Amino acid sequence: MADTHQFDVDKLFGVKDFVAVVTGGGTGIGLMAAQALSANGAKVYITGRRKEVLENAAKTHQPAKGSGQIIPIGPCDVTSKDDLEKLVTDLSKREKYIDLLICNAGISGPKAEPKDSEAEDLKARLWNNEDPSDWHDNFNTNVTAVYFTTVAFLPLLQAGIRPKGPLEPYSPSVITISSMSGIMRHAQGHFSYNTAKGATVHLTKLMSAEFQKAQIRVNSIAPGYFPSEMTAKSSDEKQKSYVPPEKIQDKGHVPLMRAGREEEMGMTVLYLAKNQYVNGEIIAVDGGVLNVVAGR
Repeated sequence: MADTHQFDVDKLFGVKDFVAVVTGGGTGIGLMAAQALSANGAKVYITGRRKEVLENAAKTHQPAKGSGQIIPIGPCDVTSKDDLEKLVTDLSKREKYIDLLICNAGISGPKAEPKDSEAEDLKARLWNNEDPSDWHDNFNTNVTAVYFTTVAFLPLLQAGIRPKGPLEPYSPSVITISSMSGIMRHAQGHFSYNTAKGATVHLTKLMSAEFQKAQIRVNSIAPGYFPSEMTAKSSDEKQKSYVPPEKIQDKGHVPLMRAGREEEMGMTVLYLAKNQYVNGEIIAVDGGVLNVVAGR
């Protein structure tokens, strides 16, 4: 039975001495995750395709106190098996294990709103604004790369199992970043993206079931509208993005009438990182959108 002191927030959500890897960690949700983990004591390696972005994010957002760190590593294109192998090899020279892998790297793809009711017009809009190559790129980054990234890190993750010690008990875990868009029936003009994120959701469940024999948990965060380069189309000199409330309010289906706060994403990352009894879950952090827009 737990004594009251064991419910201290540091014991519940502290990640001191954790080693984490975040793909797409230089901006957006990946950077939010890196900040949340490092602020609570973790050593966080961030990777991505743009070396200068990674270095600037690490330099700008180091924790002001404590033992946590944000460390750039790479660059790495997660759609390349060679890059993933090199990333794992390089990291293995620095660390004997990792406790957490966050598969965050992703792309949005083209937008084609299916507004028309006449079939000819509907076909023209969708046919002319999308291409099979767009679908391939979307699946390659948002689904296939999530699978191969996770597989590449399985040995380092399993090496992080610690049945005894200051962090006991701990089984390593993977957090995939899917999307509320992969759970809803509204296409949002992004058929390829929403379909790919739906596949990310199912891939998470498959990996959770299959990798539990290796004592590795796999869960997913399905974000709603959070400030990132994907939603805001840009970031500032600190690699941060801003989405004005008016842009969210104009969508008409977000009950909180604002984008998600970065701290709200951080809370979810820490919860999934530490709660050993959660496996195979998809947690929507969407401000209530899926209460308004039909889900699966």
